[in-house]
Amino acid sequence: MRVLLIEDDTALCEAITLHLKKEGYQTDICGNGEDAVYYIEKHTQDVIVLDRMLPGKDGLSILNDIRDQGITTPVIMVTAMNGINDRIDGLDGGADDYLVKPFAMDEFLARIRALLRRPRNMKNTPLLSYKDISLDTSIYMVSKGEKQISLSKREGAFLEYLMLNQENIVTREQILNRVWGLNTFVEDGNIDNYISFLRRRLKALDTHVCIKTVHGIGYRLEYSSHA
Repeated sequence: MRVLLIEDDTALCEAITLHLKKEGYQTDICGNGEDAVYYIEKHTQDVIVLDRMLPGKDGLSILNDIRDQGITTPVIMVTAMNGINDRIDGLDGGADDYLVKPFAMDEFLARIRALLRRPRNMKNTPLLSYKDISLDTSIYMVSKGEKQISLSKREGAFLEYLMLNQENIVTREQILNRVWGLNTFVEDGNIDNYISFLRRRLKALDTHVCIKTVHGIGYRLEYSSHA
């Protein structure tokens, strides 16, 4: 599961990231409101943790922007503003939960788990499709007709990102950020290895969907009768 943490307090980010990692979550961090909107538009998250007071753009404005775009990812707003009207503004603005700082980390993690248990909007269905293949992102099972192949978490996240972008090119940097996480050192050959793994998985499905290398840029999905 991937959590996007939109927070400019470095110490709090480090503490939250540490606890989320212990629970098995991957965490991406944005410390600026303007950057956060762009990141949400370009990436997929399971939960967004959103500070209300941010440089560049405040949390309520970010919330309004993403809800107006039809992005229904669960959002928990965290803030030192604890008035009744503040909470009402946050929840009416589209937040799914509202947590006042300072908070106990155990309560924070419990609220994250509660959001993840909620039924997701059909717009966020875990089933992705491209041409004749489908990917169940809840268990990372890729299929074509009756044929099914189980993927590792990293293979699944990689293919999910390619399928979300359909035939658009994704750069190696974008893949690193989405699959391995921001600010994570990864040897360059690891991407090539996973591309090779996924190509073998697709070949085993007997599909014409293939992963096309765009030299010097990145990769994209392609449907070819010669695959």
